[in-house]
Amino acid sequence: MRSNFLFTLPLLIASIVVVTVASASFVQMLIQDSSVKSTTGIEKRISSDLLEGTPANFPVVARIGRPSRLMIPKINVDVGFEYVGLTGDGAMDVPKIPTDVAWFELGPRPGEIGSAVVAGHFGWKNGIAAAFDNLYKLQRGDKLYVVDETGTTTTFVVRGLRTYGENKNASDVFTSSDGESHLNLITCEGIWDQVGKSYSNRIVIFTDKATR
Repeated sequence: MRSNFLFTLPLLIASIVVVTVASASFVQMLIQDSSVKSTTGIEKRISSDLLEGTPANFPVVARIGRPSRLMIPKINVDVGFEYVGLTGDGAMDVPKIPTDVAWFELGPRPGEIGSAVVAGHFGWKNGIAAAFDNLYKLQRGDKLYVVDETGTTTTFVVRGLRTYGENKNASDVFTSSDGESHLNLITCEGIWDQVGKSYSNRIVIFTDKATR
């Protein structure tokens, strides 16, 4: 890649409900528009109105540990996690280190109900290897593993890969309503735009928690 890395994924979503404690606590994130100027985050505008609560009828259950390592044997990935939230302009942040991945900590933890989202770099400058350089090689049925801070390993199975244009609505990356656990991996691909400091496409690997 060139001197700056731009990891963009514009979203046009009315609202997102992210489960933070399974069937207990939630955060509702309101996305206002898709015009984000960040050069370091996934381009999605989220309002500062974060509504948090615990429904009285729902039992509180223990949370899964925060992710520690991501392993994808097929593409020789064994990397650590950074925990990120939003940049000052409302974009999901990305890893500071090219060989790390970033978990969006305002959403579910990998293995919890909902769609956990992890971002990784592609095509780092000066030929330096990045965590998701070969993410595009994953296919349906491939397995990946997340080790959490307690040492527990959760297995995920690739369901599919989808390519998004720079301005494509990608609401399905951050949301799910099927009551299952998902892990979605995001990176860039395509042609580098020197002026806009961005790649032309985004790819997302959709995975589901293995049932056994």
